[in-house]
Amino acid sequence: MKQAPLLKSLREFWLARNARERKILSAGTVVVLCALIYSLLIDPAVSGRNRMNKELPELRQQVAQLQAMAKEAAVLAGQPASAIPSLSREDIEAAMKRNGLKPQNLTLAGGVAQIKLASASFSGTMTWLDEIQKSQRLAVTEANLISLSEPDKIDATFTLRQPRQE
Repeated sequence: MKQAPLLKSLREFWLARNARERKILSAGTVVVLCALIYSLLIDPAVSGRNRMNKELPELRQQVAQLQAMAKEAAVLAGQPASAIPSLSREDIEAAMKRNGLKPQNLTLAGGVAQIKLASASFSGTMTWLDEIQKSQRLAVTEANLISLSEPDKIDATFTLRQPRQE
């Protein structure tokens, strides 16, 4: 119902124009429609295609890396787990000595090590812990650190445990 008056007024507007004006209005309408079609349909498709063409080589490289990692994981899954080195006083003391640490007390019992450090370097202690966790596969199960008034100095007590061999 409301379209009829709109169409009537458009028709009156169109009929009131001479032939030259109608051609110009028709050409303008075609240009506007073409611009709308381009900006809404064609340009997004073309720019998306260009973007995908730029990203495709990188995505292919990532796929190749993932496939290589999957193959490596499958190979590693088929291998038996490496043996955990036995816990020894000498290995722990050697690692501590390399990091400038001297234990006040070191006790080993059944895969558990209890270590007490007095006035030790904090940075050396953290480096030693990282090294011993990687080389001996020791996990810190309990730690007590006390900061001293001197910079980078602590009193520390650690309980370290080796995982069980299976």
